[in-house]
Amino acid sequence: MSSASMDSSPHSKFLCFFLLSALLFQHSLAARRLSAEVEEQPLTITYHKGALLYGPISVNLIWYGKFTTSQRAIVSDFVASLYAGDYQNQKPSVSSWWTMAEKYYAQSKKAPPRLTLGDQILDEDCSLGKSLKNSDIAALATKGRPQQAINVVLTADDVTVEGFCMSRCATHGSSPRSKKGRFAYIWVGNSAVQCPGQCAWPFHEPVYGPQAPPLVAPNGDVGVDGIVMNLASMIAGTVTNPFGGGFFMGPATAPLEAATACPGVYGKGAYPGYAGELLVDPTTGASYNANGADGRKYLLPAIFDPSTASCSSLV
Repeated sequence: MSSASMDSSPHSKFLCFFLLSALLFQHSLAARRLSAEVEEQPLTITYHKGALLYGPISVNLIWYGKFTTSQRAIVSDFVASLYAGDYQNQKPSVSSWWTMAEKYYAQSKKAPPRLTLGDQILDEDCSLGKSLKNSDIAALATKGRPQQAINVVLTADDVTVEGFCMSRCATHGSSPRSKKGRFAYIWVGNSAVQCPGQCAWPFHEPVYGPQAPPLVAPNGDVGVDGIVMNLASMIAGTVTNPFGGGFFMGPATAPLEAATACPGVYGKGAYPGYAGELLVDPTTGASYNANGADGRKYLLPAIFDPSTASCSSLV
């Protein structure tokens, strides 16, 4: 199957705070030009009538480079938790976080997709080298299933990716249409070595802005707990805007989506440099806001609620 370039449908997580600030600034200027009798509509995420994901969707994990068994388990348990059953009485849960993202589908008159953990594919020897371009990520994504799928490429901490740490921590895109079908894909990098202050905050001191002691990562791995935060954001964006015509605000070339519209918000009262009010594990001191399968704990981003034009978090 031919591969899609991320340049054709970029969806970057990193620097969304600045994009959102720019949009809000433009909005305020427009409001000043209106007469007193005309009220500007609030900025919010809207549906652009494009195709969405529906039905059973397999989330396939493509591990590029060296990851330990325990690191792979942290991520796969998160994906499995989206629809796991036994742990859901432990509130707040990963599945209750996912329910917030599913609310977008009420506007589309379609049932939200059911995400399940699919194949796990190992490429430990880095078949395309350790310096990847956007086209390489798209090519790696074809290792997953060709349809009814979100193929997730996860790169190890010693693999560099075009734009990683400079303009993004993760991205999502889609394959071109073909007779075999079409799939969405995500890339997330392990930032533990290259840029934890940018892509694993609040589990590492931030590179810019207010400085505060880092929080303890709930699974004891700053890089992989950062992967989960960014993967969650990208899954929310992928499901609600898989092919570029779904739910977003701002320009289609640089959209703000379900989670990227709420950068740095993980709990109530969040502000730049402060992730918000979070739960703290009394044994480990780790900060989290969601319970997952097998006793896992995760920190997941807030979801933008278009009905209130505000960010909603689990805690």
